[in-house]
Amino acid sequence: MGDTSLSYHEFEDGLWIRCSSRGSFMNSPTLKSIAEKYIEHGGAKIVVDLELCPGVDSTFMGTLAGLARRCMEVGGSVEIAGATERTRGAMEGLGLDMLIEIDPPEASWQKDLTERRATLSRGEARGEEQEETFSGMQRTQHVLEAHNTLRSMNSRNDEAFGYVCETLQEDLMRHEKNGGDEV
Repeated sequence: MGDTSLSYHEFEDGLWIRCSSRGSFMNSPTLKSIAEKYIEHGGAKIVVDLELCPGVDSTFMGTLAGLARRCMEVGGSVEIAGATERTRGAMEGLGLDMLIEIDPPEASWQKDLTERRATLSRGEARGEEQEETFSGMQRTQHVLEAHNTLRSMNSRNDEAFGYVCETLQEDLMRHEKNGGDEV
């Protein structure tokens, strides 16, 4: 079964992705996949709705930061809707608020927020592309990439995630040395 914690819909002004569980290393590869396909087809604005999301881990936040950078390269942005105080604090603590607007009051989607959420609740969101599965090595590569993105944002993150990245890199090197066995 695919990841059902994420639903999405493309509105006129951008892609809306709703996370209905904890944003984590488990569903962040799917978030990245959905968003990258949208960007590859010319999209530039992504809103990630965290109203139903009780929290986010560092991998999810690193994935958001990476997507924000990709969107900025094409003149777009990533915005967050419905962040809890805890989630907002975690994102601001890592400096994501420098790349991502969190609940911007002037955002075009604020005027029809309820309708957008209803569209996703009625099952009008696409989810067929969420059947992707990730091997242990692919997941490790994704987690490493997300943490390297966070590290590159500021020296405090570099210090906080340096050991994590070194350990993940060692796991990947060991994997390659052993001929591709799972990490």
